[in-house]
Amino acid sequence: MSQIFTVRELTDALKKTLEGAFPFVWVRGQVSNLSRPASGHMYFSLKDADAVLNCVWFKGNQRGDEHFDPLTGEVFEDGPRPSLARTMQNGTEIMCAGRLNVYPPRGSYQLVVELAQDVGLGKLFMEFEALKQKLTAKGFFESMRKRPLPYHPQKVAVITAPSGAAIQDFLRIADARGWGAQIRIYPALVQGDLAAGQLADQMDRVNADGWADVIVLIRGGGSIEDLWAFNDETLAEKIFGSAIPVIAGVGHEVDTTIADMTADVRAATPSHAAQLLWPERAMLVQALDELEMRLARRIERQLGAKEHSLSTLERGLGWLSPVQKLGRLDEQFVTLSERLERALALKLETVERTVAYSEERIKRAFGEGAVTYQLQKIHTLESRLKWAGDSLFTMAERKLDRAAILLESLNPEKPLERGYSLVQKKDGTFVRSVDDVTKGEHLHVMVADGSVGVQVETMKKRSDG
Repeated sequence: MSQIFTVRELTDALKKTLEGAFPFVWVRGQVSNLSRPASGHMYFSLKDADAVLNCVWFKGNQRGDEHFDPLTGEVFEDGPRPSLARTMQNGTEIMCAGRLNVYPPRGSYQLVVELAQDVGLGKLFMEFEALKQKLTAKGFFESMRKRPLPYHPQKVAVITAPSGAAIQDFLRIADARGWGAQIRIYPALVQGDLAAGQLADQMDRVNADGWADVIVLIRGGGSIEDLWAFNDETLAEKIFGSAIPVIAGVGHEVDTTIADMTADVRAATPSHAAQLLWPERAMLVQALDELEMRLARRIERQLGAKEHSLSTLERGLGWLSPVQKLGRLDEQFVTLSERLERALALKLETVERTVAYSEERIKRAFGEGAVTYQLQKIHTLESRLKWAGDSLFTMAERKLDRAAILLESLNPEKPLERGYSLVQKKDGTFVRSVDDVTKGEHLHVMVADGSVGVQVETMKKRSDG
């Protein structure tokens, strides 16, 4: 019966076998998935067309700036060269020397790098740079040709893998922003040899449908190989020729593809693409509240202006009304009457003093009989003066009564008490002829105790005969 291993026993056996068979190896490949955490260690993968090898380059094994070639021993006469640990980047093709190591917690093997040397940029990176230069010359990346995104688009076409995490993040953010939109998913592979063709075909399909306001091209993060479908020249041409604005959010913020550079707008991530398309709902609510407050203030100002205008017109109308005019005439009459009484009293007082003085002089000059005669004459004149004053007051009162009667007869509301009415149009003008109105027009009829709204149905002119 064959032996049954525990996982740990089998892993230890593989570890001894693998590490014993490859105590020190040289490996050549292209760097991808490079990571530099705060510990100073470096984690990356070496890739070629068919396989991937995980690598770790511990901080203690990393040298500083090189004064000589560690492989040949050649001394650099032009001065030290930067350490590969500082300059290495994704896409760099390097040679690594080290030992193979099995990492039991993950059940995987990796290369523990002791020495690394740059042998030039990788094939994919060189292809990327060549295509980038070619499309730059054609004007694919010109900012002047790029269009702004529509504000709060209502119809959004999303080209992506329907089961990927990117679409889930996009839909989650979209659901929490804006005030609602229709989203159609145009499915396509986003990785592999067939992905670029499907992405380009879906770009054609969206433009042919003519439904969308904007096209969203998204994919989650990955290595340069994983994202290579978005560095396709045909896809870039479809984006460049799209009649609909395109926003691309491919990979993470540090990832940049030809599709990102060609699109009208580049988003850092799929979630960021949704954030660029729709504003935060809280901001929309705040903007709505601000508009409501501005509208309330505007209405309040307009009502205040109308009230002030109405108050001014009311005061003006009150000044011109017959009742107010009659009141002012009455006040004027009282004032004049009081002035007249004071003037008469003063005049009588002056006359009395003059008479008394004259009486004394007459008595001294002509004696008692002459004085009596003059007194009788004065009494007669006094009676005549009193009669003349009473007549003046009577005539003034009659004139005032006639003015009051005439003023009352001119009151436009007085005929309303006898069954007449006043008809006004919407602009406040009075209707004086059938020619002043049209069929179907709404009129305002004033009667003695209120008003009535009517609509013109028929019009008939009175014949002169």
